Amino acid sequence: MKVKTILVSQPAPKTETSPYFDLADKQKIKVDFRSFIHVEGISVKEVRANKIDLKDFTAVILTSRNAVDHYFRIAEEMRFTVPDDMKYFCQSEAVAYYLQKYVVYRKRKIYVGTRTFPELTKLIKKHKDEKFLLPSSDKLKPLIPEELDKLKISWKRADLYRTVVSDLSDLEDVFYDILVFFSPSGIDSLFKNFPEFKQNKTRLAVFGNSTIKAVEDRGLRVDIAAPTPETPSMTMALEKYIKGVNKK
Repeated sequence: MKVKTILVSQPAPKTETSPYFDLADKQKIKVDFRSFIHVEGISVKEVRANKIDLKDFTAVILTSRNAVDHYFRIAEEMRFTVPDDMKYFCQSEAVAYYLQKYVVYRKRKIYVGTRTFPELTKLIKKHKDEKFLLPSSDKLKPLIPEELDKLKISWKRADLYRTVVSDLSDLEDVFYDILVFFSPSGIDSLFKNFPEFKQNKTRLAVFGNSTIKAVEDRGLRVDIAAPTPETPSMTMALEKYIKGVNKK
C-alpha cells in the first residue's frame, strides 16, 4: 500500500528546516505532528518532601532541556539564588546552548559531553569532590544512575518533572498510513487513549531498541526501524520505505 499520510508522535518542529518538511515535499506526502506525551512540573511541596535542598549541591548534571527548565523553575519557586560558581555538566552541546536561557554562558563553569551519558561521565570523574544534583523526570534510564554509581561520587537524583499521557481523543476517527514512535511512553499513550487499537494496515515506524521492544510486547508489528547503519535517522528510514512502496 502506498503511503500518503504520516503522524509523528512528537511536537511540530519549531524551525522551517526540519528534515520532515523536506521528506513531505520530496515524496509528496502529508506529515502531521502530535505529542503523545507531555511533561508536567512536580510541585515544590513534593520536591521538599523528598528532602531536596538545592543549596546542598555544588554541581548540576543536565541531560535534557526539560532538566534545565525545571531545575531553574524549582530554584525560583524555592527562592534559591543559583550561585555564580555552580558547575553545570551538560550531556550535549544542544543542552549547553539551551542553558544560556538562564545563565551568562561565558561567565559560568560549563562542561559539555559529546552526546551520550557515558561520555559525560568522563568529565564528571575529573570533578569527584563536587556534590552533584541530577534533575530528572519520573522515568529515568537505568543507565544513568548505574554510570554515576560507578564513579563513587556524591550525587542525588531529584525528580522535578513527570511524563504524562496526552489526550488524543480527537484522533479517534483519524487514520494515518504510518505512525512514528520514539519512546515506550508513546506506545503506552497510544493504548491508554485507544485500548482497542488494532494495527491492521497501519504501519509503525519505531526508533530505538527499547521502543521496538515496547511495540513487540504489545503484539504489534514493526514495519520501519531506525537507527540502522544504512538509515541512522528516522527521516532516512521513512524515505527509504516510502520510495520502495510508492513506486510499486
